Amino acid sequence: MEPVRKTFSHSDIQLSYLEWNKGKTPLLLLHGLADHALVWSSLGEYLAQDYHIVAPDMRGHGDSSKPKDNYSFATGIADLEALMDSLGWSTTQVVAHSWSGKLAAIWATQNPQRLHSMVLVDPIFIWKMPSFLKITFPFLYQVLPFLKGMGPFTSYEAAENQARQLNQYQGWSTLQQQVFEAGIELKSDGNWGSKFTTAARDGIFSEVMQVAGLTKKIDIPSLLIQPEKGVNRMSWQLQPYKKFLKNLQICQAPGNHWCFLTQPEEFNRIIASFLTTQN
Repeated sequence: MEPVRKTFSHSDIQLSYLEWNKGKTPLLLLHGLADHALVWSSLGEYLAQDYHIVAPDMRGHGDSSKPKDNYSFATGIADLEALMDSLGWSTTQVVAHSWSGKLAAIWATQNPQRLHSMVLVDPIFIWKMPSFLKITFPFLYQVLPFLKGMGPFTSYEAAENQARQLNQYQGWSTLQQQVFEAGIELKSDGNWGSKFTTAARDGIFSEVMQVAGLTKKIDIPSLLIQPEKGVNRMSWQLQPYKKFLKNLQICQAPGNHWCFLTQPEEFNRIIASFLTTQN
């Protein structure tokens, strides 16, 4: 089943989202930093018969609006709750990757009634970061693999050549090529670059530094997916989740941080199995 691209106007922005509207059970899919909704196309197709699925491009990403500021977690959560209200959803199951995994944890802490369950796919930056680390951000912008695809690039071919070297595109499947093509655009200066903006990057990194992801115990059924080549491979990295998520399962999965792109078949089965137990 192919998703339908729709737009929701809210406050100062428009949120673009993909919708698979065949099943009845609400399911919200949240992409990570510098990605967009199409990364979930394999999972959406796999689950479409049983769920009403919505995958938004978060503000500053994909085809959604790109304001110059206002990238706080509170604003992102408000966007999602407004989108849910427009859909008539009082509560939903959530699958959230990387940076949005931290957003989902904060959301579950603040408004647990809106989340029926949550899947955190290799979440990052779950702690409040020391303020002195801000001086390292320019270096991180250069070396973090999910930011290397931002550009600028002198040609589409140069952008694709860079993408083929990145972890999220290992294997260069049809799905990965579609994700790459949907996330890049020709800029007004003639260069090519990501639809993800530097304003969103800077605003989100600043917010991540200032806000802790887990601060009190949460009873919402939760699944933490730990890819074999992901960022949460050490026991100490799992401690905050074990401490604060009181109804937690941890599942290892093949692949890297983007296991839904590099190993989608096994990833889809893991998600389906967990969600079924929550229905």
